[in-house]
Amino acid sequence: MASRLSSPVEPQSVTPLQGARPGMPLYVWCAGIMLLALSLFGGHGKPSGASDFSAKPHAEAGLSPSSSAGPPTGKHLPRSEPTRLLIPKIGVDAPFTELAVDATGKLQPPPADDTNMVGWYAKGVSPGEPGAAIVAGHVDTTTSAAVFADLRELEPGDQFTVNRADGRNATFVVDSADTFAKDDFPDKRVYADTRDAEVRLITCAGDYDHSARDYTENLVVFAHLV
Repeated sequence: MASRLSSPVEPQSVTPLQGARPGMPLYVWCAGIMLLALSLFGGHGKPSGASDFSAKPHAEAGLSPSSSAGPPTGKHLPRSEPTRLLIPKIGVDAPFTELAVDATGKLQPPPADDTNMVGWYAKGVSPGEPGAAIVAGHVDTTTSAAVFADLRELEPGDQFTVNRADGRNATFVVDSADTFAKDDFPDKRVYADTRDAEVRLITCAGDYDHSARDYTENLVVFAHLV
């Protein structure tokens, strides 16, 4: 996980790590913040005048803990805060932090100075609950690759686990991994309510646009609880 951070992270003559650019939106940031609702933007120090959206996630994206998609049809768990994300295939073992939407409708990203941390949209569903839980992480920072640097390597059938505060481990299997241009992001597909327990892993992808100080795409991994 848009257009700018409260304290922007300015690149310091550092060329973005092209080997570390899995993409994904909400339009997610790469070292910036993400906008929930109509998109997320990479935020390598985007100027304060950058475009943003004010639509709120609960109304626009169906991310409320109370799903309107109907009763769950598959395996699901009660609400519980996620504590750690484990993705063995790409060596991810990272703690969670809560992400919140600010007054302008932007979802704040994980700390840019911590390359091994993921965030979840805490006012949406938790991983394991019926609905689409949103988990976002940086692909890189101004100094190094970050937690989702290799997210693009995940393929259908790969599994990852979310450790939860209630002591249960929620295991998910990847259904698909898709890259979307940030100006053509399928919000409903990514954020809409689902009857099953699903997760969206999101980060930046594509080429790095130096003039915009942002990546051109976002990568979204779609997965369901097993």
